[in-house]
Amino acid sequence: MTQKSATDLVKEAKQEIENLTPLQVKDELTRSGAVLIDIRESEELKQNGRISGSVHAPRGMIEFYADSTLPYHKPEFDKEKRIILHCASGGRSALAAHTLKQMGYTNIAHLDGGLKAWKEAELPVVNE
Repeated sequence: MTQKSATDLVKEAKQEIENLTPLQVKDELTRSGAVLIDIRESEELKQNGRISGSVHAPRGMIEFYADSTLPYHKPEFDKEKRIILHCASGGRSALAAHTLKQMGYTNIAHLDGGLKAWKEAELPVVNE
């Protein structure tokens, strides 16, 4: 079996998920009430701010939060809702979106380029 790098895994994930631009995410949040989940670590939120209305769920817990049979399950992880994930630059959220797709989430996407792309598009960020 060929070993894969993290970059390889992210590239593969992005081919199998929906990749959204910052403006597409902004539009969906405004128009359709999609759930935006920020999967960065707590320290990253403190250092770099967050997108208003986003729900924090660190990448390391995502599968547990998303599994409705577990006590860790969070109600924001609802297979009936539109869910958009984001991280700092798009790698972790691509992997997490791919994982959620494998777990039966069908209306899942991620912010390609992450918070970095959001800020580059001059969209607002709130600080904790």
